[in-house]
Amino acid sequence: MFPPHTRSKRRIAVILNASAGAAAPTDLPEVLVDAFAAAGFDAHIAEVHTTAEMTAAIDAACKARPEIIVAAGGDGTISAVAQAAIDAGLILGVLPVGTLNHFAKDLNIPLTVEAAVQTICAGHTAAVDVGEVDGRIFLNNSSLGLYPRIVRHRDGQQRKYGRSKWFALLIASLTVLAIMPLYTFRIRVDGQEETLSTSLILIGNNDYVVEGWHFGERKRLDAGHLSLHVPHARGRLGLLWFALRALVGGLREDSGFDVRPARDIVIGSHHSHMQVAIDGEVTVMPTPLTYRIRPGALRVLAPAATET
Repeated sequence: MFPPHTRSKRRIAVILNASAGAAAPTDLPEVLVDAFAAAGFDAHIAEVHTTAEMTAAIDAACKARPEIIVAAGGDGTISAVAQAAIDAGLILGVLPVGTLNHFAKDLNIPLTVEAAVQTICAGHTAAVDVGEVDGRIFLNNSSLGLYPRIVRHRDGQQRKYGRSKWFALLIASLTVLAIMPLYTFRIRVDGQEETLSTSLILIGNNDYVVEGWHFGERKRLDAGHLSLHVPHARGRLGLLWFALRALVGGLREDSGFDVRPARDIVIGSHHSHMQVAIDGEVTVMPTPLTYRIRPGALRVLAPAATET
């Protein structure tokens, strides 16, 4: 339960995912309370370990109407808290203590706890776009096909055998690539329909860099459109070669995949339900899937120099 409002300090609610990927200090809740108090905030830390605990903590935080709601965790945690922040009309703060922290990196949010706290307390707010699939938002991307299956296998390896995230990801990737499923999708992009057979579709929130060492980064988050990515490669060796070309910057020259901007995307399949990856978390959703961009829907605290 979040504490009642105090007049002397501004309230801030922190949802801390204790299972996040990065190695965070065990005294992180106390560190955060002290750091925010020094800046004039009355911070309440809700430390969660499961999805159910996170949902309950987010609901309680939104009902308490804090000035800021902070997500401390990886991209999945940040996405879940961002959904609630948009629905409740709250400002989002980000403490990137996950494994990859894509959203924080693209907004130039510092990756150290101390600097990220300073960014939140500085109070510079940026309005950024979010993607949405059937009412559920995503900050980074959503994907269909190979990637959701790999994530499911990875999570199963971690639960069953206690393997590390990266080793479980390697085993899962090899397992799924050995099967190499090919999917047929009916796609409508801004009113234009076509049928595609591919092993992977990725829908990004804004444009991703698709070549060179900055592959997978975004230069801005307010362009007001989604980006649809469909690789041409179909076989195992083709997908591997596709990945290598991406790393060395050779995708533009030989059109390794199609990239199209879009505001609305509808994806159908002969399956009534599909596994869908949303910011690294996998769920099962009924088809067809309707994607859209929500320009400037999220208010997030970011460095003042950030060009969104």
